[in-house]
Amino acid sequence: AVLAAALLTLSVPGFAARTAPSASTNLTTVEAADLTFMREEEKLARDTYLMLGDTWKLTVFSNIASSEQRHMDAILGLLQKYRLPDPAASTLIGEFNNPELQALYEALISKGMQSDIDALMVGGIIEETDMEDIQAAIERSQQADIDAVYENLLCGSRNHLRGFAANLEALSRRERTGVRGNRSSRFLPQLCLGFLD
Repeated sequence: AVLAAALLTLSVPGFAARTAPSASTNLTTVEAADLTFMREEEKLARDTYLMLGDTWKLTVFSNIASSEQRHMDAILGLLQKYRLPDPAASTLIGEFNNPELQALYEALISKGMQSDIDALMVGGIIEETDMEDIQAAIERSQQADIDAVYENLLCGSRNHLRGFAANLEALSRRERTGVRGNRSSRFLPQLCLGFLD
């Protein structure tokens, strides 16, 4: 419960006023900080899913890790467009320049290594946190191109959350009943069909 509360309160550190322009671009300081943070936050998701997928051999992790790589690439494109440094350049899996994200990654991995159910719950926590942070970044952004990428990330995170929830439900049902079968055939509503999901 403490981990979930900490994750849900994760936010971009305070920066200069929204209208203050950054030194090298026409972005505000906050917009530039949000892009930098999002690049590493998407990396945190990808790296966590790669590690948990390797441990628990659940397909959902490898599928969503691939999607998170596309999210990272989309943010990288914006960093390059606005000539901002890439915080994920030259970092290995599990390495972050942002100390809060480094500590969060380590906590998530520790929790996710306890069981396959815990791993799926970690996935859900990551996606819920991502959605909150993306929505906050959209509200601070004044750039249509950045908003468009953020909206696609948000759509992808909704789909990822549904994927983790469906796998968690199926795994929990198997553990309760001892029956190994197909998961529920009911269709999850409001599926996003974005290019980044």
